[in-house]
Amino acid sequence: MTTFDTLDDLQHQLSQCRLCLEAGYRIESQPIFSGSASARLMLIGQAPGASEGDLGYPFGGNAGQRLFRWLSRAGWDEKTFRETCYITAVTKCFPGNNSNGSGDRVPSAAERKLCRPWLDGELTFVQPEVIVLVGRLAIQLYYPTKTKLSDVIGDTTVNENGQVLIPLPHPSGASRWFHEPANVGRLERAIYALKRIKAELNL
Repeated sequence: MTTFDTLDDLQHQLSQCRLCLEAGYRIESQPIFSGSASARLMLIGQAPGASEGDLGYPFGGNAGQRLFRWLSRAGWDEKTFRETCYITAVTKCFPGNNSNGSGDRVPSAAERKLCRPWLDGELTFVQPEVIVLVGRLAIQLYYPTKTKLSDVIGDTTVNENGQVLIPLPHPSGASRWFHEPANVGRLERAIYALKRIKAELNL
């Protein structure tokens, strides 16, 4: 993959990426991401959904509505969050539906590997102080693969680069995790952690 001098250069090249298509993987949208190098918080999701593929911006569908309800409780309105924070995902394109029709297809490990240099580039140029990890695939970027959501949601940690990591469950309506009584408190702690970090860092 080409090296880049600026985030704008990376984003321009990313918007034209066809690596997965050329490798024979079925994807159904252009790459989707938003934000600038001045962002101090980066939110990393799993992959865009069908709504995001149609709209052309991240977290624009039903899952996004739920996510922004969580963020509003932490002190961000959607407009401000989108303007000041960087929003991206483990893979940048809508991967299409499952073959059995039960929701979105999970990007394969090979697709995630093809897309990883783009995410690494975004992290390098943005250098966020806080990274919000939304969903299992995003959480696995920084935690062991077999980590249970219940073991990390509600906790914060600081990585080797001094960045605060805040995991969240995926807000998809297909996910029952955040509706389980035992997990409600974990989600509440995660939202409180976001609120606390926002105040401490004046985000």
